[in-house]
Amino acid sequence: MENQVSSSENSASSVVELRPLPPKHSSEPTPLPVAFVPTPTGAFRSHRKALKVVAEPGVPRSETARLPGAFPAPLPLPFLRGSRVLIWKQDPTVGEIGVRKAFLPGLVLAGPADSRIRVEGLPPISPNAFGDFIATPGTAAFDSVHTFAVVRETLTMFQRAHGGAVQPWQWNTGGNTEPLHVFPHAGETMNAFYSRTEKALKFFFFNTALPPPIHRVFTCRSLDIVAHETGHAVLDAMKPNWILSNQQPQTGGLHESFGDLTAIFLALSQLDQVEAVIAQTKANLHDKTFLADLAEEFGLAIGRSNGLRNADNDFKLSQVSTEVHAISQIFTGAIYDILADIFAFERIPARRDDAVTLQQVAQYLLGLVLRALSAAPASNASFANVANHMLNISLTDGKPQAYRNFIRNRFNLREVIVAPVPLAEETDTERTYEAANPDPDGIAQNRQGCCGTMTHAEYFGNLEEMDDEYQLLKKAAGGKGRHAAE
Repeated sequence: MENQVSSSENSASSVVELRPLPPKHSSEPTPLPVAFVPTPTGAFRSHRKALKVVAEPGVPRSETARLPGAFPAPLPLPFLRGSRVLIWKQDPTVGEIGVRKAFLPGLVLAGPADSRIRVEGLPPISPNAFGDFIATPGTAAFDSVHTFAVVRETLTMFQRAHGGAVQPWQWNTGGNTEPLHVFPHAGETMNAFYSRTEKALKFFFFNTALPPPIHRVFTCRSLDIVAHETGHAVLDAMKPNWILSNQQPQTGGLHESFGDLTAIFLALSQLDQVEAVIAQTKANLHDKTFLADLAEEFGLAIGRSNGLRNADNDFKLSQVSTEVHAISQIFTGAIYDILADIFAFERIPARRDDAVTLQQVAQYLLGLVLRALSAAPASNASFANVANHMLNISLTDGKPQAYRNFIRNRFNLREVIVAPVPLAEETDTERTYEAANPDPDGIAQNRQGCCGTMTHAEYFGNLEEMDDEYQLLKKAAGGKGRHAAE
């Protein structure tokens, strides 16, 4: 080779310094020096191999990065963890979404299970070689993975809404860190429920001929149903008294509404679902959409055309009974209207994609509802309590006046609060609106049409006090039973 290679055998570095030879004598001007780039000849490769044998190891890259003129050290790669899962991204009957992959960024163990959630009652599922849980739809393994994933996504959504703070389960006090036990195939009946005493979510299955032919419906396969029951568990940790039957009807309505809103906000936390909603409705949330229909497959199985409930409704308090699911639709419908109003207000399709806008609006509204619920009374909370807190929190947040107009007007139209000024008038001061239709004192909840959570015996207080035979026995034994004065 015409060029020379200079290296120091005593150097602590394996860096080879390559220098070009001085140019030959010529009448032409000396060219500017350029970096020597050796051609990959056999001789040069042999030289490099020999140099690697005799030269000492070079300085680690983290050290050379500190030397003057060195390239900056690359950012360290995080430890890779998390699992891909295959799940129903909506309800099994919603063709726009279907089965898709999702990514759970936390550590997922065989079961599936993690530190907060554990699937029970079915053979445990182990991750594949890539740490993923991919199972065939329609199998028990798929149902285990799907149910775990939706519960985990729901819990993660609420923790993100709380700024990343851990959201405990109701029993996680005094050092108790027991997880939530999830049973995808809990048995055969037309229901699903959350149980505080069992520390569990239980999802059942049933046979139906609607629509024909006869087929089996698994409640665990519906994102709406799994999210709804998980919402009960989350709210029970926030407000333990609200799930009890001795609360006023609107408090029970808040619990059921929170479950339905959990399903809506979970769908809106996932961009593929948000984009599907935008495409399906042409960015008009009051058009027909799977977002407003809840538990479509279950609804079809009992002869309904649009799921168990429809969030995009026009019910008023004067039009519903004290049945908890019926009254819950007032609050759910108001929040859905507010979501649609704020989304329409914030839309700038020329500058920002509608899916991005809708997701951002949903994230804010979820946080607003959570903070308002947290600020509401620990017992016998009313829709008006939450509505007033939403109004005042949005003012503190510095949101546009239009937000408060939407909140006030929607709750006013549904007869939740009384607006003493015309709805077109804007007010921007903190205030408390009077409840338009408060629950009468002493009126009891009707839970006959509720999901298994609200009809579970553990939430009815002291069952002995409801047992006439027990009261008569207590009286005969000399105690002071409920009928002692009769």
